[in-house]
Amino acid sequence: MVQTHTIRVHDRATGVSYTLEVQENRYILDTAEHNGVDLPFSCRNGACTTCAVRVLTGYIYQPEAIGLSPELRRQGYALLCVSYARSDLEVETQDEDEVYELQFGRFFGKGKVKAGLPLDED
Repeated sequence: MVQTHTIRVHDRATGVSYTLEVQENRYILDTAEHNGVDLPFSCRNGACTTCAVRVLTGYIYQPEAIGLSPELRRQGYALLCVSYARSDLEVETQDEDEVYELQFGRFFGKGKVKAGLPLDED
């Protein structure tokens, strides 16, 4: 028998909170959509930060969340599109730009990109 957990999602953008019953073997985002809950998402494969949440209580399993560094995972961030509940959870959606900056800002935060010169043709 598959275990089910209660997930409470606070959507910061709308101020609305949702409560879902999610099976351990189902992605949280898929279950939310199946229940008519409209949460932010984009790629659906754990590579971007659109569906990022901060875990307030509980445990999430997210082996496919390649869009989050181990450091951000340790800080409690998760990607709902590829996350499985491992306990009852309370999560809060995050601003995609904030999480993107935390994840990638150290690489791209060096100022504006300048147009380069054309490559020499041989």
